[in-house]
Amino acid sequence: MQRRTFVNAGTAAALGALAGVPAWAQKISGDVRILCGFPPGGTADFLCRILAEAVTPEIGQKVIVDTKTGASGFIANEIVANSPPDGRTVGLAAMAAMCVSPVMPGQKLPINVDTDLTPIANIAGVYNMLVFGKHVSFRTVPELIAYAKANPGKLTYASAGNGTSQHLAGELFKKMAGVNILHVPYRGGAPAIQDIVAGNCDMMFGNMPEFLGQIGGGGLIPIAFGSPRPSPLFPNLPLISKFLPGYEVVNWFAVFGSKGLPTDLVMLWNKALRAAVAKPDMQKRFLDNGMDTIIGSPEELKATIVADRKKWAAVIQEAGMRAD
Repeated sequence: MQRRTFVNAGTAAALGALAGVPAWAQKISGDVRILCGFPPGGTADFLCRILAEAVTPEIGQKVIVDTKTGASGFIANEIVANSPPDGRTVGLAAMAAMCVSPVMPGQKLPINVDTDLTPIANIAGVYNMLVFGKHVSFRTVPELIAYAKANPGKLTYASAGNGTSQHLAGELFKKMAGVNILHVPYRGGAPAIQDIVAGNCDMMFGNMPEFLGQIGGGGLIPIAFGSPRPSPLFPNLPLISKFLPGYEVVNWFAVFGSKGLPTDLVMLWNKALRAAVAKPDMQKRFLDNGMDTIIGSPEELKATIVADRKKWAAVIQEAGMRAD
């Protein structure tokens, strides 16, 4: 499992010393770009922009965000894969692209994610949260399980579409709790949330940043975290794993390079990203926007991909999921 590292000021200084700018600047010349495959305003876009700002002094070159949306992020992923292996083009890829799409029946991908992208570092885990619409009469996970067992198929949960992280999180919950809750797929997270607020759907297992506005306004009720630990923004909210031991959902984002990126450039980027996320202002921005800092070696990222792919393949098979 990917190591979560929470960095204090002393460690940040040490990492900064490790990431010597002059040595790196000699290896990459010219503007650098981070490919983002998701629309402006979302978590991936926000993450790319704060990373570009923070990593620029570490790389020693201007880093810009290049947004190429479509195909669930794979238009951007394909551009990264086919870019020259000179370290000037990297991309932010979501967990679903690396661990769900390759094992989803009926899914056709433009690249082989295992051979055409070079893992550099995992960056952020988005807190998974279970929320209810305010019309739901109960407020705890045990009450949800008891009601679902007594009323199979009556409760509904929303997702941003078939095969998304929200769908997988819901199916994992159903599997582990032994309940039947009806899945209602939407075309994106925003319409799903709107329908829950309107009382047309009961709940969602989703990304906390997408819920914060409606939680603040009272339209959604936070119930529990599906992530390995609670966000400091809601320190008293329980974990779903307290009631379903082993339940854990992390929708992570990682940085990848082009096919055949040399090891020295992989490590250059890895060290630069470590130094970037260690900065106190970055730590605060992650926290305030519902993200958990994840950082580690390329080998740890590869191990995370293998473990998560195995986990979600089993959920996909049992739920009988197929690509739209």
